[in-house]
Amino acid sequence: MRNLRFVIKRLFYMVFVLVGISILIFLLARVMPGDPARIALGPNASKAQVEQLRERLGLDKPLHIQYYTFIKEICRGHMGISLVTRRDVSQDIRKKFPATFELVAFAMFLALAGGLVLGIIASLNKDKAPDHASRMVAFAGVSLPRFWIGIMFQLVFAYYLGLLPLTGRVAGIPPTHITGLYLLDGILTGNWRAFGDSFMHILLPATTLCLSTLAQITRLLRASMVEQLRKDYTLVNRLMGMPEGMNIYKYMLKNAVTSTLTITGLAFGSMLGNAFIVEKVFNWPGMARYGVNAVLQKDFNAIIGVTIIVGLGYLVINFLVDLIYSYLDPRMKLER
Repeated sequence: MRNLRFVIKRLFYMVFVLVGISILIFLLARVMPGDPARIALGPNASKAQVEQLRERLGLDKPLHIQYYTFIKEICRGHMGISLVTRRDVSQDIRKKFPATFELVAFAMFLALAGGLVLGIIASLNKDKAPDHASRMVAFAGVSLPRFWIGIMFQLVFAYYLGLLPLTGRVAGIPPTHITGLYLLDGILTGNWRAFGDSFMHILLPATTLCLSTLAQITRLLRASMVEQLRKDYTLVNRLMGMPEGMNIYKYMLKNAVTSTLTITGLAFGSMLGNAFIVEKVFNWPGMARYGVNAVLQKDFNAIIGVTIIVGLGYLVINFLVDLIYSYLDPRMKLER
């Protein structure tokens, strides 16, 4: 019953926050310099044509009327017409979101796997060569710009060595569309050729995107594991003859990994919105690049739609993080 109340309360908060995000980004999109109708029609359009488009888009109405119309359309599954593509923004997002989600999910998997391995190795070899090596990897991942890392990866692994594709999401025919996630669709349809092609294409951009998060997880987990090594229960387990592997992975890691969950939740939402640099470098047809182009072209409906999706991603992943917290640490009650 308490868990149900917690879920209902969090869902209510999510709706409240989404409404706040929609109001804020709606107002910011409207006060941006430049006339969207003029930008859409070009400099050669007449004043009458611009006014006609403004009237058709509802830009001549008061802001509260425009916002009410926008929310009403969202409840119907529409986000307005894009001034660039001339399609419903929801259609554009449904087409481009799977590519960004697949890239971010795969990058998060690499960051978690690599961060856990490097963090454990560094903590068990404190102030030794593996610890110093993991520290150098972490510093490089945080400090080096993503676009530079992506270009270096392209030069080394694609151009000079020829091991991986240079750009794009798939070279051949993509798998039959089921979810829009090429890796998952390849598995579901048994199209292993398409799966392998998609896997080779996603390696470089996902690795580029994950390095910063991997570095944060590595250093945070390393510090948490070192702290767990000093706890009394660790010493007692060793004195009782418990195998070192069981002590590390069943007890120490479970207690240490909770501190990395917050970083993981925030990093997932951050990568979802900030993947545009990697998508630009690797010509990845995702939602993040679509959102940046919308800002540059003052496509306000697309700006609002992408921002709402990114905000929803933040809320959902942090909601899941809270649930995982309660599972890993029973002392943390959900009602708190």
